[in-house]
Amino acid sequence: MFKKGPAVVIAESDRRSSDAAATALRRTGYSTVEVKTGSEALELARREEVDLLVLEVTLPDMTGYEVCRTLRDEGDDTPIFFLSGTHTDSVDRVAGLLLGADDYLAKPFDPNELVARAHRHIRRREASGTSRRHSAPRLTPREEQILKLLARGWTLKQVAAELTISPKTVGTHIQNLFAKFDVHHRAELVARAYALRLVEPETAIGPARRDRDST
Repeated sequence: MFKKGPAVVIAESDRRSSDAAATALRRTGYSTVEVKTGSEALELARREEVDLLVLEVTLPDMTGYEVCRTLRDEGDDTPIFFLSGTHTDSVDRVAGLLLGADDYLAKPFDPNELVARAHRHIRRREASGTSRRHSAPRLTPREEQILKLLARGWTLKQVAAELTISPKTVGTHIQNLFAKFDVHHRAELVARAYALRLVEPETAIGPARRDRDST
């Protein structure tokens, strides 16, 4: 979906503002995708390698605050900027930053200032070694649980029973893992996880053996 250059998702219902941000970012080498809802921004952040999220505070389906809080609760540390033409008081900016946002710009904003701030935060993240382009993908706590169980050789049904969720839900998480690791098979997924040291070699204790040991 993204072309070459740092990937930026812009979630903004105001087309003029969105186009201004995207044009300024693309002109300086960024790759952008423009969406109009918070749910679309969440989907992209979970599925793609995103380097920056630019969120309007007020979106049609949910607030930018909710998008930010959801991602932070999932352990996602992608830089997030808020934009707003109405929520511009200091209390609004403080609230956004306390939720985990990295910056807060009032509209109308200076496109050059947006680019400068984007560059600063993305470079800082790359320097700290947390960019997904140069390290393991960020996983949700549930994805981490499932990945560790898959690495032990557990089947989809066994994982579902252990975590008390449906096999369909486990399958959805596995597909998300495939997308994040850019693989197509379970064996590839586990191999990548070992290579990135997300899981450590250990004696596999599957459900059947565990049940025998407890008797």
